[in-house]
Amino acid sequence: MKSIKNIYGCSWLNVLLLLTPVAWWAHFDGRLSHSAVFALCFLAIIPHECLFDYCGEQMALYLGKDFGDLVTITLNNAIEVTLAIMLLIKCELKLLQSTITGVVLLHLLLVPGAAFMIGGAQIWEQDLHPVHNQLNHTLLTVGVLALLLPASFYAAISGSTATPMSTNGDLPNLGNSTQHDFLNMSRGLAVLLLLIYISSRIFYHNPPGAGNNSMTHSLTPAELKAYEEKLQREEPEVNQWVCICFLSVNIAMLAVTSQWLVDSIEPVRHVSGITSEFFGLVLLPFAAFSADGAVAAGYFAKKAFRRVWSKTKAPETPNTLAKAEAIDLSIQFVLLWMPFLTLLGWWTGKPFNLLFDFFEVALLLGACFLVNFVTADNKTNWAEGFILLSFYAMMIVCTWYYTGESNVSSLVLCPGQPATSA
Repeated sequence: MKSIKNIYGCSWLNVLLLLTPVAWWAHFDGRLSHSAVFALCFLAIIPHECLFDYCGEQMALYLGKDFGDLVTITLNNAIEVTLAIMLLIKCELKLLQSTITGVVLLHLLLVPGAAFMIGGAQIWEQDLHPVHNQLNHTLLTVGVLALLLPASFYAAISGSTATPMSTNGDLPNLGNSTQHDFLNMSRGLAVLLLLIYISSRIFYHNPPGAGNNSMTHSLTPAELKAYEEKLQREEPEVNQWVCICFLSVNIAMLAVTSQWLVDSIEPVRHVSGITSEFFGLVLLPFAAFSADGAVAAGYFAKKAFRRVWSKTKAPETPNTLAKAEAIDLSIQFVLLWMPFLTLLGWWTGKPFNLLFDFFEVALLLGACFLVNFVTADNKTNWAEGFILLSFYAMMIVCTWYYTGESNVSSLVLCPGQPATSA
């Protein structure tokens, strides 16, 4: 009972769990509008992110730092992965591509940008883990370049002299044979991306040579070593078996709620006039970020209130260790979950491929370049955080007016599915 009490009491946002049965009722009742169902499901998903975060942190205390980090990262991606699987099952493949892009951009720009800006507000600069940061640059780059290859291939064959342009100047629809080629190409890339991710995790967990783990490496910041030592001394608040059972139930509830959310997207999109690209690139990724954003807003409001009413209290020592875990989430999503979705589509007969819109690929390349440049010196500050946030805002502005590429979209349609405009 104590474990269950600790789980439900881990965040004030857990009160939104009461919206889960309400959202299910609204879906089956049919009297409420699709917009209301979408809003209820969206809000009901928020507390699940808090529960995944807390349970991941508790499981990390049982598994140790290295495997605990992997479990925490995986659980933090749980909502995005669940939404993506539901989109795949519903054969919303173009929306799925946009959502993958939006999730990666959110974890590359918005989340670390906010963390760098807030964390560096009272200190000149913060440190990043140098060993992990160097490999992360390469992993992120190769994941984004893997999406550049199909887009470049499509541009090359579309612009060749052997393939005539359409009368309106658009790139031509290259037909079923080309779709089959892109499917085979994407499945090969997916397998290679999975191998890259597996090899990187092996390197993280068992680096070659003596004295090269994160606790003893000479380049590891002292505050990170102190944090890892603190984790080793910390006692878990939840029994591991209770945590595992609770995670299973939470995933099942999240899957059902996500299904109702996905079912309401198309009617809401037609009523509101919002493009599917804006839904995927901006709105759906916010379902996962809303919990962290609400918790952060509540924390800093509470902190500001205490500072105003407790002026005699000594100021807190600023943390010199930057919070960049969101970049790890992006890397896992690109190298693990995106290939997994490609192979899952193969196994379930859904023609999901890695031919993304050129606009989406350009956004990912720009974000990858900017993040790698910002973190190249293993240090961050609030100004660099503001730059990341500003680029994310630029992306939102441009996405609002973007309607997608119809020719590329025609290559990610399920059999018998009509082409739809944004």
